[in-house]
Amino acid sequence: MDLFSNLTVLSLEQATVLPYLTYRLAHDGMRVIRLEHPVYGDPNRQIGDNVLGEERMNAYFLCINAGKKALTLNLAEPQGQALLHALIRALPVDIFATNQLPRNYAKLGIDYDTLKKIKPDLIWLGVTGFGPDSNEGAYDPILQARSGLMELTGESGGDPQVLGIPLPDMGTSEHGYGLLMKALLLRQATGAGACIHLSMFESSVSWLTVPITFAATFKKALSRRGNTHEFFCPVSVYPTQNGFVYMAVGNDRQWNALVSLEMFQSLDRPDYAKNAGRIADVKNLNRSISAITQLLSSEELMEKLTAITVPASKIQTIREVVADPLVERRLLHAADRATGRRIVLAPAPYLTSFLESSGRELSFPPRFGEHNAEIYGGLLGRAPSDLADWKAQGII
Repeated sequence: MDLFSNLTVLSLEQATVLPYLTYRLAHDGMRVIRLEHPVYGDPNRQIGDNVLGEERMNAYFLCINAGKKALTLNLAEPQGQALLHALIRALPVDIFATNQLPRNYAKLGIDYDTLKKIKPDLIWLGVTGFGPDSNEGAYDPILQARSGLMELTGESGGDPQVLGIPLPDMGTSEHGYGLLMKALLLRQATGAGACIHLSMFESSVSWLTVPITFAATFKKALSRRGNTHEFFCPVSVYPTQNGFVYMAVGNDRQWNALVSLEMFQSLDRPDYAKNAGRIADVKNLNRSISAITQLLSSEELMEKLTAITVPASKIQTIREVVADPLVERRLLHAADRATGRRIVLAPAPYLTSFLESSGRELSFPPRFGEHNAEIYGGLLGRAPSDLADWKAQGII
């Protein structure tokens, strides 16, 4: 039996930050059940193209919700809260997670103190934008703006830019993953549950290791620098005949190797021998390098740089990333037994024993309320007429 296969996660989740975290838990083989309001549901279900021709199964939702089951439940109703508490006992739930605003915890009956009474060893996780004392809404770009990530992203002298991926969402998810693993270890050792409050803002700021130390200690402000590096040169994106290559010369030995190539010998100058000299003339040096690299194809340039062990990479399109042999063999899949439709998913950061045993295949992202009958009826033993009544009353 897989290490985590006997664990159950119940998650009142929407958007990205918490769904990505529970998606990671599904990679470990945990039983993940997502809760959604029976009317509104997860807004991300309706984002992106309707690629399946189904309601609330749009493309954006499909990317991080495979491997889960889905229930609808109105926690604003007493009957809904009673059902939640019954689920926590019957499943039983090991981890309860939510990214609701803190002001809704007690109102919905999902606060830690309430749920701990039902299951004392429960691990409870609340993900918020700015901590449990704040009810300020927080989308990923807002976190990028406030945390300084946008201040550091973009061309030198240009406008601030958002990152190409939602790091506050994904980074907070990874921090949450680590905290849950610590809580599970503690519970295994002591039998105690845990209450975890995780702030997306605090998570985002924690990535600013060099900028914060420099600003707070040395009074040196870092800002956008485009593709160059503050402390190493040459480090940048350089044009080729058919694209771009990113090259990173990290020390003087690598620079000597670079200028030993015939095409770069014109740059073998005393003032460039040390990194400090190259940094002092970074604009002119990068301009000279670009004039050379654009004479070759990306493949030709990569062959030369690889031969002298100067770190470099072609700037790959996402299609090229998918076809990369290191990626292709680790891609995940989800198959819909009802329609035969398959979707390709990004690889996990590492291959878990569950993914290995399942052939890297997860269950298809769940339809809205798809598992109501299975769990409310099968697990809780409620009659189909009860489920019909609850649906009519807006409880499920």
